[in-house]
Amino acid sequence: MPSALPDGEPVPSDGSLPDHALAGLGERPFGFYVHVPYCATRCGYCDFNTYTATELRSSGTVASQETYADNLIAEIRLARRVLGDVELPVQTVFLGGGTPTLLPARDLVRMLAAIRDEFGLAADAEVTTEANPESVDPAYLSELREGGYNRISFGMQSARPHVLTLLDRHHTPGRPEACVTEARAEGFEHVNLDLIYGTPGESDDDWRASLDAAIGAGPDHVSAYSLIVEDGTKLAARIKRGELPMVDDDVHADRYLIAEEALAAAGYAWYEVSNWATTPEGRCRHNELYWTGADWWGAGPGAHSHVGGVRWWNAKHPAAYAQALAEQRTPAQGREVLPTEDRRVERILLELRLREGCPLSLLAPAGLRAAERALADGLLDRAAYASGRAVLTLQGRLLADAVVRDLVD
Repeated sequence: MPSALPDGEPVPSDGSLPDHALAGLGERPFGFYVHVPYCATRCGYCDFNTYTATELRSSGTVASQETYADNLIAEIRLARRVLGDVELPVQTVFLGGGTPTLLPARDLVRMLAAIRDEFGLAADAEVTTEANPESVDPAYLSELREGGYNRISFGMQSARPHVLTLLDRHHTPGRPEACVTEARAEGFEHVNLDLIYGTPGESDDDWRASLDAAIGAGPDHVSAYSLIVEDGTKLAARIKRGELPMVDDDVHADRYLIAEEALAAAGYAWYEVSNWATTPEGRCRHNELYWTGADWWGAGPGAHSHVGGVRWWNAKHPAAYAQALAEQRTPAQGREVLPTEDRRVERILLELRLREGCPLSLLAPAGLRAAERALADGLLDRAAYASGRAVLTLQGRLLADAVVRDLVD
């Protein structure tokens, strides 16, 4: 089942924010995340806030895919009221899930149009949707492109059928690569393929084959994530029962090195620990907005938002989300005002994962001592350190979580 939301303080029924959160609004980058919680089937490794038609059957039409766009548009209009009339052109829009492309293309276009109508889009706005390879065809992609989408991210995960089967992924091997060609033909400027490594039963050769297939398809962006076994998932239960082996950290590290070697040789440069792009323009600007602490409104069930140091999250279940909007109240379930110290720590946690790293000035005395040790151990780049920044080396990227923990302790 999807992971639980955090505790937090109550949110006013109209969703209003403290004055200090709204101060400076429009001076910082602003984006929209739209969560579409529907999936055809639940993947065994997934703990995202997603639901299949069977799981929602008892919720009636209020939580149905057919009415979802209308509910989402109602929250977009709520966002405009909460944020006031400040000029706030949206720089990035990202539809994630779930599988946004289970909805009709016209619904995705309608949701984007509502954001454009309420806030306006920056002239160079990046507009992305995630997509399951089997849920789109050229006509669907054409409708999205004509409707304003210019970036698309396909969930490939692996090129090997036995790996896809274990992950409960049901697309045909080769279909994600074909999708890249189709998206390019319909005018998408930027295309991403998502890969996962470290699946039980996957070999080094399996992983190399997946990388070769992804690179051969010609996307300008590749994301490669290590498989994390989340409590409560079907995969975790199978491992606990001894049906599948747990993949150890050394294997994950080896797979990461294989990815870095293959992607770098093909002209992809890392810009975040798990993300590579062929050009600076190919980087996912929406994710960079998260990693650099900008402002965004997260719309949809379970979506998280952040504006001016205030973070809040919506009710998780689509029925509860829709009911709140029907009653003309915020679907937000809780929020927190981030203290200055928490914001400093979050900057280190997130910015250190970027190619540009984080300023050494963010570190407390204990963190600076840890940075000196990391430098001596070859985990931080010496030239960047000399210029006042903590930047991970390749070895540091392999141990990124440990380095971050040391620097923020």
